[in-house]
Amino acid sequence: MHERISFLEAKEEVLKNFNAKPDKEKDRVPHFCSGCPHNTSTVVPEGSRALAGIGCHYMVQWMDRETDTFTHMGGEGVTWVGHSPFTNEKHIFANLGDGTYYHSGTLAIRAAVSGKVNITYKILYNDAVAMTGGQTVDGPLDPATISRQIAAEGVKPIIVVTDDPEKYPADYPWAAGVTVRHRNELDAVQRELREMPGVSAMIYDQTCASEKRRRRKIGKFPDPAKRAVINEAVCEGCGDCSVQSNCLSVEPLETDFGRKRQINQSSCNKDYSCVRGFCPSFVTVEGGQLKKPAKVTMGDKSGPASQLPEPILPSTSEPYGIVVTGIGGTGVVTVGQILAVAAHLEGKGSSVLDMSGLAQKGGPVMSHVRLADSQADIHSTRVGTGMADLVIGCDMIVTTSRDALSRMGEGRTFAVVNGTGAPTAAFVRNPNWQFPGESAEANIRAACGANNVDFIDAGQIATALMGDNIATNMFMLGYAWQKGRVPLSEKAIMRAIELNGVSIDFNKNSFTWGR
Repeated sequence: MHERISFLEAKEEVLKNFNAKPDKEKDRVPHFCSGCPHNTSTVVPEGSRALAGIGCHYMVQWMDRETDTFTHMGGEGVTWVGHSPFTNEKHIFANLGDGTYYHSGTLAIRAAVSGKVNITYKILYNDAVAMTGGQTVDGPLDPATISRQIAAEGVKPIIVVTDDPEKYPADYPWAAGVTVRHRNELDAVQRELREMPGVSAMIYDQTCASEKRRRRKIGKFPDPAKRAVINEAVCEGCGDCSVQSNCLSVEPLETDFGRKRQINQSSCNKDYSCVRGFCPSFVTVEGGQLKKPAKVTMGDKSGPASQLPEPILPSTSEPYGIVVTGIGGTGVVTVGQILAVAAHLEGKGSSVLDMSGLAQKGGPVMSHVRLADSQADIHSTRVGTGMADLVIGCDMIVTTSRDALSRMGEGRTFAVVNGTGAPTAAFVRNPNWQFPGESAEANIRAACGANNVDFIDAGQIATALMGDNIATNMFMLGYAWQKGRVPLSEKAIMRAIELNGVSIDFNKNSFTWGR
């Protein structure tokens, strides 16, 4: 007992050097997905500010876009009713998501009309409850219905802004007086509305980028045969593409001529807002497809797979703790699920505790996985301080966070860490941001022991093998298994992958992930 207390005290002393609260310059802070409509919709014109609301757009508060405060669902903009008589500020914007609008947001609009305040509601119609996983909105809702409802409440004028005005037929049943404008006119539209007395509205209509991606995979959404690429020989690394798009798929590219920019084609959702501005380095390729990697021979009995020794797997006679860390939206939670299903197939006990929250939006994700011979042997779902037997670090920055380091025990924990650095949201704001690779490596080695850590460029290898870096996390799991650190059979893991709806064909270099 005294030995354990001394260990915990020593661990806590080391962790004092790490911030308990997220640091948006150093940590992996949640951000809008690549191509998210809110990257554009939450911009306000110079001289204006906005109030935040419930939904993904809540994250705009830490994006330097003059948007503040939060409220309960259905209270969007209502605080302005209370304090507008006591300020010289004449007008304000309020963000309101379509799911919140249907739930109770109409009451907030009604309160603003009743209060006779000058406010413009930016109703963000993205066709999904994106913050919590992409569910459909609970009820029949479309932009035309919204326009008629708020017009009946006394809201005017109402302007629809969209990335595709042509999709609305001439007889689309808008409320009387509604006009439709392209999103390129967003700034002009907002400047017009802020001069209008009373309650006005802008309906910003653009489908959630993550939902577009999911629907394209199953053939239920148009997939433009068009990609944006950056000619690195022309790029000057100014970062204007990040300013224009606010997009995480615009990444740094280190060259002999300095830092340039590149588009991560694996995460790009074809929003094309990065091409705005005046930049001669951008090229759009129409009709082409991404080049597939050369075929590998892993399905061949004489290939490299046959030369790998069968690992000696660890025992689960005592509960075995695995911590999986990574970036939200890349399948970290899926790795934990696959381990649990594989354990079930072998008749073993398992538990999974996912620490996610807003993390699916590019933030930090951590899954605690515990495995044992019997379910009765597992008394806690959380891997204790210093008690991890294995850390699968799918992202180095998350792996070196305070929460992750606290699970590592020197001499006990073995860590396999993806050494391929992925930029954080800080790069969108700061073109000179540097990936903290050296310090992160040092912290992980100190926590586990220098000989207990393997760094591997998993992102680059997975992309070279499968043509998409979405395969990285599964590659990390396979690497950890081959090192003899995952106490489950290959057969059970592969079957769990199949049950999860993943199809892997090494001979065709195809990797298909179910929804």
